[in-house]
Amino acid sequence: MLKLVAKGFYKELVAYGVEPTEVVTVAAHLLDNLMQKDSPAQPGFDHYDHLFCIKDVQDDWITKRRLAVEEVSLTPFHASLVPLVASWLRDPAVRGQFHPPFPESQAELRAYFEHPLRQYFVIFHGPQPAGLMGAENIDPASRKLEMRKLVGEPSLRGKGVGKRATFLFLYLVFIIMRFNKVFIHSLDVNIRNLNLNRKFGFELEGILWGEAIVGNQEQDVLRMALRVSTWKALFS
Repeated sequence: MLKLVAKGFYKELVAYGVEPTEVVTVAAHLLDNLMQKDSPAQPGFDHYDHLFCIKDVQDDWITKRRLAVEEVSLTPFHASLVPLVASWLRDPAVRGQFHPPFPESQAELRAYFEHPLRQYFVIFHGPQPAGLMGAENIDPASRKLEMRKLVGEPSLRGKGVGKRATFLFLYLVFIIMRFNKVFIHSLDVNIRNLNLNRKFGFELEGILWGEAIVGNQEQDVLRMALRVSTWKALFS
């Protein structure tokens, strides 16, 4: 995992204009920060169990089809929101997060969300729609599914909405749906998402080398997975 993160970090440095020959200097600065006495390295890995636990969820699923934690809630997706989702996906930075990508037209999006092996939910921040959580490739026999997440509202990115929505989605899958496993596919350059998923207990299952073409360049796709036993051990 650390090797993959380093690879993604290297690509981002080059994209920011850092010359390949200067990457060694960046590595030296990282070591300097590590060795500073006022910034000791923290042992182990920090999970989100200090932020959430199962009892924090306001579960109104049976009566209102709604789950909430703090100001973030999750409800079933409605077709009336397709135009809003389409507007979110016009941002290339948003579209580029997903493999395979979402359809572009509203008609194709509507058909996509209505597929019987998919189930999508709306993320709300207070009364405002903020994004989507999706269950794809639902396998009732093996009790597993694929998770997708999109925080589409620009003003709400980087404010913890995605963390809370992910926790609610995992509660829905493991506690209400009683599934055993959730897996995700992520491009290797998405370091922030890799770290966020690890903090929920996801572990690397495998790497699909050169699986995606993004901007005429090959990208590796990572598969990570979380088992119900791991999640309950962390968040009960």
